[in-house]
Amino acid sequence: MIDSTLTGFSNCAQLLSGTSQNSMKDIPINGTVYGTLLNYKSSYSELEPHMKNQPYQKPPEAPILYIKPRNTYNHHQGTIKLPNGINQVQIGPALGIVIGKTAVTVSEDHAMQYIQGYTILNDVSLQHDSLYRPPIRFNARDGFCPIGPVVRKANLVQDPHNLEIKVYVNEQLIQTANTNELIRPIPVLLKDVTEFMTLYPGDVLMIGTPNNMPLVHEGDKVRIEIDQIGSLENHFLSFNRTEQEGNR
Repeated sequence: MIDSTLTGFSNCAQLLSGTSQNSMKDIPINGTVYGTLLNYKSSYSELEPHMKNQPYQKPPEAPILYIKPRNTYNHHQGTIKLPNGINQVQIGPALGIVIGKTAVTVSEDHAMQYIQGYTILNDVSLQHDSLYRPPIRFNARDGFCPIGPVVRKANLVQDPHNLEIKVYVNEQLIQTANTNELIRPIPVLLKDVTEFMTLYPGDVLMIGTPNNMPLVHEGDKVRIEIDQIGSLENHFLSFNRTEQEGNR
């Protein structure tokens, strides 16, 4: 469902592919989803010793971005299919910045004015060991980016830089984080990103994911909670299992 405090994004369902029309209406964004790597201090510190190795040779100087394409979009309480032969995937809880107006070379002082609201994303991917550029086949599988269930209007979020994040698997708390751990706070991230690319209304920029991304398996139910934003729930099933259930 779309939060009544945010308007203008409810017509996106019919524009997106990879998910049925009935479920797309429950995805509260209509633009491109961008992920940000190594923006949590813990994630950066964990991988920093490897940054001078080949092929990287030095730490990154600009934000490291990647795209979650439209086929990955999934909805609150949607099913995530594990690919054939894969028995576990990693999940990444993320706060998403929803852009409200076209952002080009925005200044740090004015960056927050470009934010329409915030939402929750689960950045699902296959396990990989690439620091900067995970191959698209690892993170762009169908349904690998649940979003929602709402977009919370920006003026209703008191401090986006101090939001507690909790991840539950089968009702057990397995990870906690806080958005106060960012290397690039939101205004700095928006300034740096819009120096080299334009963000449009409806686009979503994930601020990053904490280190030690949890692993989940077939049958697991995952809930991501972010203070003042809400909770996003999804169920993981094997591809064969979902096909069997669909044929009943």
